[in-house]
Amino acid sequence: MKVIGGAARGRKLKVPKGMAVRPTAARVKESLFNILPHDFSGLRLLDLFAGSGNVSIEALSRGASEAVLVDESARSAAAMRENLTHLELNRRAQVWVIPVARALRKLATAGEKFDLIFLDPPYERGLVKTTLEAIGTTDLLTAGGRVVVEHSPREAVRPNYGALLLNDQRRYGDTLLSFFRRQETENSTR
Repeated sequence: MKVIGGAARGRKLKVPKGMAVRPTAARVKESLFNILPHDFSGLRLLDLFAGSGNVSIEALSRGASEAVLVDESARSAAAMRENLTHLELNRRAQVWVIPVARALRKLATAGEKFDLIFLDPPYERGLVKTTLEAIGTTDLLTAGGRVVVEHSPREAVRPNYGALLLNDQRRYGDTLLSFFRRQETENSTR
């Protein structure tokens, strides 16, 4: 697995051993970064179920200012930290070894905001629904921000979760990318 764009382009990434981590496939990652804005300068990213940190590292390589990577696996966290240090991106990243639901509560309580929230939970375990519901009831996403979910096509998503509205889906074999935006209300103060 390699970084496909930005300052770290072509550099190899380590992946935790075992079947617990399913890194975003190169074809899916390339498509994702072709869909997202090409200028990541100054963007803040929240990467949930981060695994190897593949997506966050790609965003940081392309100029994102900060990434918070969340995964409850210590093995995954060790691989993420090693990759971030090896690519000299560790100063712009935080690795949290904590369950995603707890991380979302802590971040929301702290008033954190992100321009992009990416989640790639283990397929078909109901985590897409519960995580989107949790994000949809918080104010973690900036105005104009996006939530991107990588999931199995067999795990359907609803058109909305609280303030999150589904606005695009793309299928790549056994992987579906679902894109959500925050619904702004007339009384929005942003």
